[in-house]
Amino acid sequence: MKKGYALLNDPFLNKGTAFTETEREQYGLVGILPPTVQSLEEQASQVYANVEKKPNVTEKRHYLMNIFSRNRTLFFRVFKEHIAEFMPIVYDPGIAESIRGYSEFFVTPQNAAYLSIVHPEQMETAIRNAAEGRDIDLIVVTDAEAILGIGDWGTNGVSISVGKLMVYTAAAGLDPARVLPVVLDAGTNRESLLQDPLYLGLHEKRVTGTAYDDFVDRFVALVEGMFPHLYLHFEDFGRSHAAKILNRYVDRYPVFNDDIEGTGIISLAGILGALRISGEALKDQTYLCFGAGTAGCGIAHRIYQEMLDQGLTEKEARQKFYLVDRQGLLFEDMDDLTPEQKPFARKRSEFADASHLTTLEAAVKVIHPTILVGTSTQSGAFTETIVKEMASHTKRPIIFPLSNPTELAEARASDLIAWTEGRALVATGIPSKPVEYKGVTYEIGQANNALIYPGLGLGVIASGAKLLTDRMISVAAHSIGGIVDPTKPGAAVLPPVTQLDRFSETVAAAVAAEAKKEGLNRNEVNDPDACIKAYKWEPQYK
Repeated sequence: MKKGYALLNDPFLNKGTAFTETEREQYGLVGILPPTVQSLEEQASQVYANVEKKPNVTEKRHYLMNIFSRNRTLFFRVFKEHIAEFMPIVYDPGIAESIRGYSEFFVTPQNAAYLSIVHPEQMETAIRNAAEGRDIDLIVVTDAEAILGIGDWGTNGVSISVGKLMVYTAAAGLDPARVLPVVLDAGTNRESLLQDPLYLGLHEKRVTGTAYDDFVDRFVALVEGMFPHLYLHFEDFGRSHAAKILNRYVDRYPVFNDDIEGTGIISLAGILGALRISGEALKDQTYLCFGAGTAGCGIAHRIYQEMLDQGLTEKEARQKFYLVDRQGLLFEDMDDLTPEQKPFARKRSEFADASHLTTLEAAVKVIHPTILVGTSTQSGAFTETIVKEMASHTKRPIIFPLSNPTELAEARASDLIAWTEGRALVATGIPSKPVEYKGVTYEIGQANNALIYPGLGLGVIASGAKLLTDRMISVAAHSIGGIVDPTKPGAAVLPPVTQLDRFSETVAAAVAAEAKKEGLNRNEVNDPDACIKAYKWEPQYK
């Protein structure tokens, strides 16, 4: 057992001023802590009061990260109690500034593993050093090539892995001592980092091709061997790598890519919630996505899979989808389509004049979508003209401007409600305040992946699932979409982040039950709810 300053410097064991007088005698803490013994509740109240005093998000985040680095139990006690308030501070969008300034203001590695492509021989040593003898159930790994909204940030992107794991613990109760953030440093193409003497990552252009693939393969094989029941979460990999990496391992290990699958699951959940309100069927919808990158194609694939599950043939389902990207509407004869775009590309012969379908507005006028999803990061792309055109052809248009942060959103919820005279069913990628319109309060659901991925991961880990399957993903989306109250005027299409910890258990239990149904569970799941509750960690001092 650690003693003295070694104990105080261990964030998984430290209690700070909550060490009792007996513990102080036992662990060599007498005289190196102030004499007053505080309870965890008193510490948490003090932390929250200090956060409230900070003048802006930056100062709040710096203070909270300091607590996180010193005392995990205290941090998660406060985070869990104020999850909706702290999410934008601890994670998105507050995390963006921390990523940009990570190297410049580096203080502590926060128990992360930094793996360099120029030293693959050090990989096992690095993982063992970072894990420090802990059993690891969950790794969030990034190469930080495509951090949503801010792009390529190299080793600075390790904050994404740290932040994602914070949400897993606060929302789903995963033990913070059993998780590990990892960054794969394969270089960066951001010139400002390459020229910055303070940048702490590899000062080389990104490595691609076989060398990169071998680096990732080596990592996956290593961690899956070291931690046999590991759930591996890939985060913010670039467009050319994300889907390829996921597809390489999805049938071998329980793996997950939040940008591809998480965004797809929460978007499906929101659409299912919207259809509960409108009383319409998914098979009758026409789907248009603006922004056909990793997230946009991931969403389209998830909705497509749901249509198949509901009985449509592949041909019938594909006829429901239209993708618009930089080139305009995607056609199958384009030579720059990604593998993920190709299944949804259309034939030019379907249109009287396909040559003019080079803008979102032109596409909406011809296609008459009933669902419009934005992952374009083009601010204001859903204009009044476009929205009114869409709304003229459908009674309850489903419109999800999902890009974030705020300055990149395709539209504001208040405008969408006003332009459609209250008929739009809206979810946004950023937190949105309720909208008052003609005497009705419209609650705006946030299509935040945190509504899904913590519970999904908890279900996989608690059940010991050997794989994460399409059916598990589908039941997760249905469990969230089913929480919507369709009888309430102005009801949100998704449940609020304030109830995140409660319905993470709902998602987890559904996933665990499905793992057992498919015969993929390695742990006992006779009672899914009991299985989940038994696994959850609570922020309490031992």
